[in-house]
Amino acid sequence: MLAKDVMTTPVMTVRPETGVREIAALLLECRISAVPVVDDAGRVLGIVSEGDLINRADAGTRHRRSWWLEMLKSEEEQSRDYLRSHGQRAEDVMTREVIAASEDTPISEIAALLEKHRVKRVPVLRDGKLVGIVSRANLLQGLALAEPAAAVSEDDRDIRKRLLQALKEAGLPMHQVNVTVRDGAASLWGWVDAEVQRQAARAAAESTPGVRRFEDHLMVSTPAMRAGSGYV
Repeated sequence: MLAKDVMTTPVMTVRPETGVREIAALLLECRISAVPVVDDAGRVLGIVSEGDLINRADAGTRHRRSWWLEMLKSEEEQSRDYLRSHGQRAEDVMTREVIAASEDTPISEIAALLEKHRVKRVPVLRDGKLVGIVSRANLLQGLALAEPAAAVSEDDRDIRKRLLQALKEAGLPMHQVNVTVRDGAASLWGWVDAEVQRQAARAAAESTPGVRRFEDHLMVSTPAMRAGSGYV
């Protein structure tokens, strides 16, 4: 399986000038743990994660290193740390060294990237522009379905594209839902906000040409889930 077979799409994004409070609200509202920062052309400039928003002076959560470590910092490092803890825009706090993959990257290689760089997700790029994101959850979904050395056919990819469009038309929160298709069997994973969305997802799968079987792994979110960790 490749990145394009398991990636979540579309992806919630923010702009470099988006305020940190707006980003925090977006992460909570959409139940995600990070959001890419993109420019006008859709190129990824960085990622803002929950971790990037924790060490904040205005929230009273800023932590300082030992005094002797502070003394060893250069003036440039001091300015950078100040910007990350006091800056009010995405471009001030985002992680700029983004580990990314292409649509044709095998999920085994993405798993290795996540482990090597100790990150939870990688943006998926096409011609340098963001088209999806693969998280640890996406990998687990793909690995749960894939057999060793098994390939996803072009027919399955076409079915997945049609089903993604149908789910979007059905009103599902696509940033919380992922789809895998294998031999015509469509599996849906993630969270929806109401039971009617889960039913609409079933109708979309049953009416999408090429879907031979539908496996529903969707969960209807509860207040406790909405207050918990993100899906991506």
